[in-house]
Amino acid sequence: MLLRTLLRRDKGNKSGRQKVDRGFLVFENTTEVIMAEKLLKSQGFPVEVKGPPQEVRSGCDLVIEFSLIEELKILRLLEETGIEPLQLVPVSSPLLKPVDIFRVKDFGRFLMVRAANMKLTVDKETLTIVNVSGGGCPDVPYLAAEMIGKTLESAPNPNEIGHTLCGYALQLAYEEMKRHQAVRLSEGG
Repeated sequence: MLLRTLLRRDKGNKSGRQKVDRGFLVFENTTEVIMAEKLLKSQGFPVEVKGPPQEVRSGCDLVIEFSLIEELKILRLLEETGIEPLQLVPVSSPLLKPVDIFRVKDFGRFLMVRAANMKLTVDKETLTIVNVSGGGCPDVPYLAAEMIGKTLESAPNPNEIGHTLCGYALQLAYEEMKRHQAVRLSEGG
């Protein structure tokens, strides 16, 4: 149904119109975002999970940003699997741009990555996880106990041992932390 609606939507006046190449999908709940992200990435679509702009918040604190060139393929795939978004929003204004869910804070010897409501802090010299905090999900203490004191390489992936939105957000922070460390090492730092 969403696909037919989007195919018929008014494309607007082409003269003076701003070029739109990104869009985002709004879902009813976080579980659908996680399922859609996993499906789309498994099919090779370069998508990113972001925070929704204030104007389109629906109850889910996450959206999937994608290239509008892939719009029809993505919508068909999601429709075939029964994971239909509530809304597709082209990013046509800076106010509609999804917000990055990552915040990175350098504390000298320590680096903290925040993804949504979860924070992961690592000793930059040893790459040992020194803190896991945030969220309010029941598995956060377990995730912290399993990860603190281990290096980034030896710690378990949060999505393998966690089963909540907090575990998912911690997985995103973990992946972003590993990316930051790889960049730092490649730059000789």
